Amino acid sequence: MEAKVFRRTRIRPHLETRMRMAAAIREFFIRRGFLEVETPVRIPAPAPEVHIDCVAASGAFLQASPELAMKELLASGFEKIFQLARCFRGAERGARHLPEMTLLEWYVKGEDYRYMMAETEDLLCHVAGCLKKGPRLSWQGRPFDLTPPFERLSVADAFLRYGGMSLEEALEKGCFNEVMGLEIEPELGREKPVFLYEYPASEASLARIKPENPAFAERFELYICGVELCNAYTELVDAKEQASRFREAAAERMRLGKSPYPEAAVFLEALNHMPPATGNALGFDRLVMLFSDAPDIDHVTAVLPEEL
Repeated sequence: MEAKVFRRTRIRPHLETRMRMAAAIREFFIRRGFLEVETPVRIPAPAPEVHIDCVAASGAFLQASPELAMKELLASGFEKIFQLARCFRGAERGARHLPEMTLLEWYVKGEDYRYMMAETEDLLCHVAGCLKKGPRLSWQGRPFDLTPPFERLSVADAFLRYGGMSLEEALEKGCFNEVMGLEIEPELGREKPVFLYEYPASEASLARIKPENPAFAERFELYICGVELCNAYTELVDAKEQASRFREAAAERMRLGKSPYPEAAVFLEALNHMPPATGNALGFDRLVMLFSDAPDIDHVTAVLPEEL
């Protein structure tokens, strides 16, 4: 008990920063005309992501992301929505991972992934300003500069710069994720945040494919000091295409020996009515970790799962 009390007392300044950051985020979105929403944490059918394992909960699942429910709201006529959502992922624990985490997720009708890059940039600068930090900050002795614009780097260029091979070679050899995780990601955002954009179509998931170049998806991730902060894209609104991708992902999960999920039929039906939009899922815990100069995610979490 004494160790828990000492840890929690020691990290109080980080928790205070966390509170101020949540308030700054709400202020940012409210000023821009967004509606804050809350969607169910327990859902009947998650998206069948190959590398994300959902937690079963009495015949349903704890959400890994509020994405499907929020897109149903877009299909119902909402135009600009956000939430700070509690999300759950199985077998995820480490210096930057928690089995229960907080995601900031937001969606904008009628815009695309390039619009979302600019809005994400504005959000981070706003939060830093509310904390009276920046534009020059540091995380664990590594300085970074939030002065806009942030760097934009395509996935193809990142492979040539840091991966020691072309993107095409990595895809052919089946080592895309390995090279990304071990060689490229640690180098990203060392001095300035970087948007890594235009992932190969095989990594599109729920993102729209570029109409002018179907080899790539309109998707990006943001990195600061080698830490991945968000996953964003122009949304795929073709229900038939999304259903096909879900079937492929479900088959791959089965091939890997992972548990199957029920079909997300309600979401796929709603997708028939969803307007063009862009969305972003940003790891709030990681952002707090960076902005409070905490060494790991445990230092910005009031109660750890191991303490219960």
